[in-house]
Amino acid sequence: MDGAAETSIGLVSTIIPVYNRSGMLREAVASVVRQTYRPIEIIIVDDGSTDETPRVADELESTYPFEVRALHVLNGGPGWAREAGRQLARGEFIQYLDSDDLLLPLKFELQVSGLRIHPQCGVAYGRTEPWRRTGEHIETMFPSMLQSRWWGTSTPLYRRVVLDRAGAWSRLKAEEDWEYDCRIACQGMRLHFCQEAVSHERQHSGSRLSRGGSRDADKLRDRAEAHRLILGHAQRASIASDSPEMQHFARELFLLARQCGAAGLPDEAKRLFGLAREASGPERACGIDFLAYRAAAGVLGWTLAGRAACSLDALKR
Repeated sequence: MDGAAETSIGLVSTIIPVYNRSGMLREAVASVVRQTYRPIEIIIVDDGSTDETPRVADELESTYPFEVRALHVLNGGPGWAREAGRQLARGEFIQYLDSDDLLLPLKFELQVSGLRIHPQCGVAYGRTEPWRRTGEHIETMFPSMLQSRWWGTSTPLYRRVVLDRAGAWSRLKAEEDWEYDCRIACQGMRLHFCQEAVSHERQHSGSRLSRGGSRDADKLRDRAEAHRLILGHAQRASIASDSPEMQHFARELFLLARQCGAAGLPDEAKRLFGLAREASGPERACGIDFLAYRAAAGVLGWTLAGRAACSLDALKR
């Protein structure tokens, strides 16, 4: 193991990173406390909040002294906050929960039971609103997880050993969760599917790191790196370039290359363009769209080529 706490058999550890979201934090913690399953522990990781969230986190620790622990860290983003919690977690099973989402009361009971009955499965999941594909019975995370991250953070319950093999969360602040799940996916373990609803991800107008990811330069840099890593995970899992999932991801790489160019990130645009061709396979890499875009970038540069392409993309919508 990599420095994480000693495992307590049967314990479910819930890790909740939070930044400036005190009201919803109370509700998220309450949804874990209401679980019908015991034993549990809840690790709140205050990611350098500047409002009353640190006080609320300490108050929750005082209210539930045997189940809640509040940890305060310098602001580093959700992935790094989850990693701080993972290092403290003692559970045989690990639940990640964003501070604006809710678990349904039977989640742990259903998913722990499923993992006990099916020892070949490393992760359990169930229906989560509004994630449509969480209602489908999917055997493994790859190749479907390459096409999209089809569940939310609240959906899966992981065996701790699976996360120990995956290692530390990255410092990325965009698509860090997708990259982490794809890192887990290349382990090749099976999924246990619970038909019941297990969690609810709330839609709201408050601040969310996932917003603005096609225009914000900092987020685009992180998305570019996440996509590069995801492709590596997929290649290690031997997903064929001609599979529908890999072809879809290749198109995503190409789109992101254009967006990075339009945002003034020529190095990222050029790198992603190369990865898109690599993911597409040798025949598709010689397609007219790739050849034309490469020629345009050679004349205009990656930034102007990206802006022109994104303008054309907008007209097609």
